[in-house]
Amino acid sequence: MKVSKIFINIIKYIILLFFALAAVVPVVSCIFTAFKTTEEYQTTSVMTPPTDWLNFDNFIKAFQTANMGRAFMNSLIVMGFVLVVSVIVGTQLAYILNRFDFFGNRLIRNMFLFASLLPSIAMQVTVYKIMSVLGLVNHLYGYIIMMCGTDVISIYIFIQFMENISTSVDESAIIDGASYWTVYWKIILPLLKPAIVTACILKGVSVYNEYYCANLYLMDKEIRTMSTSLYTFVGPMGSQYNLICAGVLISILPAFLVFIFSQKQIYSGITQGAVKG
Repeated sequence: MKVSKIFINIIKYIILLFFALAAVVPVVSCIFTAFKTTEEYQTTSVMTPPTDWLNFDNFIKAFQTANMGRAFMNSLIVMGFVLVVSVIVGTQLAYILNRFDFFGNRLIRNMFLFASLLPSIAMQVTVYKIMSVLGLVNHLYGYIIMMCGTDVISIYIFIQFMENISTSVDESAIIDGASYWTVYWKIILPLLKPAIVTACILKGVSVYNEYYCANLYLMDKEIRTMSTSLYTFVGPMGSQYNLICAGVLISILPAFLVFIFSQKQIYSGITQGAVKG
């Protein structure tokens, strides 16, 4: 019995080690490549450490050539508008679906769930046609409008978290003369702060890292985002992977710092929203 248990534990650790290496190796390779010169990258393995760890020429060149400062500002503008709209629309939808029992409530929830199962790339032909007809292609505001679409994951986070808020709070406020809008704005919204922080972090990272739509709808170099600015180093004559890796490290640094300093809010928000009290 003990032998079989030990064997099972060994298999578990081997599997965990395999997946850990599968996640870490690409990151390590990217870090090594980012510090190498072009000649060193062409003559060494991707897993060979660079000879000079203080060589930041690739980072400087990547930042300047790809205009990553402007791209970062564009990403911040897009993320700021998208997060504000997502929070306002998502919390209001969650408030209506959770607090009001009306005909079609469950149907609307199921439609949101069905929409989340559809691959977004499969609908891009229709979306691009609509964006083109409305003249929103290759405009930052058009991309913002498209990205402000309903975020199903955030809505479900708000709904699950709101189920932990007693309806007696709403009823007491309404008895005191508060309107539904006052209940939402003055009571529900402040109580949803942990869920809002969680949804903003998850949605913000998703918008910041979004590449497909940004590359499809933002073709002008002046309105590129961080994810598409790295395309500068890819061309028909080959790709400069040492500069690409340096740009990747620059682009993931803000998201990495946000995650490091906000992981407590992420985990607590998801945990509290997943447990119905």
